[in-house]
Amino acid sequence: MNDSLPPCPECSSEYTYEMGALLVCPECAHEWSASPETDTDAETPAEAVIKDAVGNVLADGDTVTVVKDLKIKGSSTVIKVGTKVRGIRLVNGVGDHDIDCKVDGVGPMQLKSSVVKKI
Repeated sequence: MNDSLPPCPECSSEYTYEMGALLVCPECAHEWSASPETDTDAETPAEAVIKDAVGNVLADGDTVTVVKDLKIKGSSTVIKVGTKVRGIRLVNGVGDHDIDCKVDGVGPMQLKSSVVKKI
């Protein structure tokens, strides 16, 4: 219809039209932003790099040690300095807790990357 509008990124239909700030495909009903810089950001999200207390990049499955005593909320138990945590998973947790793990003797929990060091 309009030569200046891009085709639909989902079905490649050339019959896209504008509806406010969005572009709409009448064939598959896909809607996307008309501005090109936000369109490329939506297609390729940037991966967040998670680093430990000393700046090493962490990955899923790494083994880390705790660098300071950690009081467990709601319990009198403490995770001591030097405790090894094996097989961590990086997650987008509550607040700034970005490591999901299982600590021996304590159980499953989430830790902050700022309190661990990669081995």
